[in-house]
Amino acid sequence: MQPLLSPHLLAWCLLTTTLLLPASLADQIPFHRQQPLSTKGPIKEIPQVGLGLWNSKDEDASNAVEYAFEAGYRHLDSAAAYGNEDFVGRTLGNSSLSPHRHKYWITSKLWNTAHQPKHVRPALEKTLHDLQVPYLDLYLMHWPVAFLPGQKPGRTVVDQDTSVHDTWAAMEELVRANLTRHIGVSNFSPRQLDDLLARCDIRPWAHEFETHPYLQQQEFVDWHRKNNITVIAYSPLANMNPTYSDKYPDLPHVLDDPFWIDLAAEKNVTPAQAILAWGRQRGTVVIPKSVHRDRIEENLGSLKVSFTEKEMLKIAEQDKRSRFNNPSKSWGVELFEGLDDGSSRFMANEEVQACGRVGEN
Repeated sequence: MQPLLSPHLLAWCLLTTTLLLPASLADQIPFHRQQPLSTKGPIKEIPQVGLGLWNSKDEDASNAVEYAFEAGYRHLDSAAAYGNEDFVGRTLGNSSLSPHRHKYWITSKLWNTAHQPKHVRPALEKTLHDLQVPYLDLYLMHWPVAFLPGQKPGRTVVDQDTSVHDTWAAMEELVRANLTRHIGVSNFSPRQLDDLLARCDIRPWAHEFETHPYLQQQEFVDWHRKNNITVIAYSPLANMNPTYSDKYPDLPHVLDDPFWIDLAAEKNVTPAQAILAWGRQRGTVVIPKSVHRDRIEENLGSLKVSFTEKEMLKIAEQDKRSRFNNPSKSWGVELFEGLDDGSSRFMANEEVQACGRVGEN
């Protein structure tokens, strides 16, 4: 019978205070740059590089998690809508790994059809069951849009009677019930953030949204940092995801962009490592997606890269204001108001004096 885990991962699971690293990677990835492991309690800070699980199918998702743990990752970014949490749970629920739950960070997301308050807790409980974990580190509202529950795949009817505030209040109860340590949002516009912050009890701990060299939104990123809201950058490698192949066909794939090829060569790293390092240095957590062992290892190698202030200014000039993920038209709602319309209407220079404590337990 084949073992459930590879020897590398099994060894990782048995350690209590250190992380076993394949010898080939020992000098490549400085793990001290991430939050040290703890045997006394859960990780307090989100690791700055995570494994994104969007578009990772079935066994590929399970294998990717195993590869990531072998390489030294301690941060997974999942969602109910990805349709693979039960496969991810096959790795997370392994009897040798589960006692070490406190050593890694897991994020998941509430899908639009579960926004009605009565559906919020059952949705999280299903995610916990599928992932085979007792709690999450971070639970996000995936989109600021409620769909009527029980719809067939591909059909999206907006629930006009359920507000973001209704859903958020139910999510606050998840923190109080110790089902998640933190709560946050994803894909919110500045105006939607304004509105939520003015009325919530527990403030969002994090905001996950699309940002990368072709869609930098640095002023928006800086506003979050000033207001103590962690920014998680999805699609940090821009248009490398095949889902985006039809968007902006005149733009080169970011890894083929001559600017990044040249800059990476100067640093003696790959373009992917350079881009992810820039994402971290500018104040975001990056969650690149891959199911390939070599790329998963390569992406974590971005931890050894840094840029000068002059180089950061040059990178800022590469912004194309190109958003690849925007379902506004297909859903019949307006998303990203104040970000893509040129109005720059957000509180970039203001500190928000808003609702109570940050979204955590």
